[in-house]
Amino acid sequence: MSHVSSHSPHGQSPLRTVQVLGGGSAGSSAHVRSLAAGLVARGVRVTVCAPAEADRVYGFSEVGAHHVPVPRSSDPASVSALRAACADADLVHAHGLHAALRAALALSGRRVPLIVTWHTRSEADGARAHILRLLERRVARAAAVVLGTSSDLVDRARSRGARDARLAAVALPAPRPPAEPAEPDRFRHKARAELGSTDRPLLMAVGSLDRHRGYHTLLDAARAWCRLDPVPLLVIAGEGPLRAVLQRRIEDEELPVRLIGRRDDITELLAAADLALLPSRWESRAVLAQEALHARVPLVATAVGGIPEMVGDAAELVPYGNSKALADAVVRLLADPARQEVLREKGAWQAATWPTEDETVAQVLSVYDEFTQPRPLG
Repeated sequence: MSHVSSHSPHGQSPLRTVQVLGGGSAGSSAHVRSLAAGLVARGVRVTVCAPAEADRVYGFSEVGAHHVPVPRSSDPASVSALRAACADADLVHAHGLHAALRAALALSGRRVPLIVTWHTRSEADGARAHILRLLERRVARAAAVVLGTSSDLVDRARSRGARDARLAAVALPAPRPPAEPAEPDRFRHKARAELGSTDRPLLMAVGSLDRHRGYHTLLDAARAWCRLDPVPLLVIAGEGPLRAVLQRRIEDEELPVRLIGRRDDITELLAAADLALLPSRWESRAVLAQEALHARVPLVATAVGGIPEMVGDAAELVPYGNSKALADAVVRLLADPARQEVLREKGAWQAATWPTEDETVAQVLSVYDEFTQPRPLG
């Protein structure tokens, strides 16, 4: 690791890296922006290959990276676009399964190290599950190293034939400061008033409205909260294919639940909540869980994937798919302010143990150094 601290020392050309994103989940896209900023600050040349809208939302160009618009993974033109973008790269770092597959195809026949980060686990059933396993095997074997954001992802990469798989926790990027800083209490009251929760507990869930998020279990649990006085309001932020189905259930069963769609003020809304809820079938380092602990908001989550190792004893953990356990945990917490305060304190302590953005960049750079050699000028 002789050249970790500076990657453009005297007599060497800067390390040239290409970061590849597919459609890009919010977590992986935010991570690539954070990584790009840290790498550029250390003298590394960074090209980010991602859909045009990703640069507009996450601002890779704003932090000094060169953005190359690349079609989404379903577009066959994306491989040839990637091949051109990676022509002079010293190293390619792909984020996610589909981005990694396209990067592997683009680098076919070239001796350029491919680093792959698995941020999440793809889901499929039946014949698609078999195809998914084949794709994961192809990517795992093509990578010089697979970085998994949770221990079970590392194990999965190894089971798919990765020659090298390691745990590489991803830091939660610091939120961009609001245009108009507001007093926390005033903003909290304003947010709760907007959501219709000025005189009742506010429960917050965030995430795409997909089947693996566990929202049907969450709505089942919401029935049990109707007996409380006052009745808590559950707010779910996010969009997805289940929106119409969930909305129909909410109306038909008269559940105290609001779907508020995709929001860009999640950090502020979460800070206004009494509890954060994460009912997913699987998560790695869920952004909601990280933001909740950082914001000192008690969290009730499913004991799945990377959640237990990330939160430790700083959250209430329940089995996936068990609506009674989920409802009971929420009812108990709402009735126990002392336990809420314990979780706030433990959450803040646990969050302080997670890697910072700077430490995350340093760890990634140390991996890059293993697979690249000093490059003489000219």
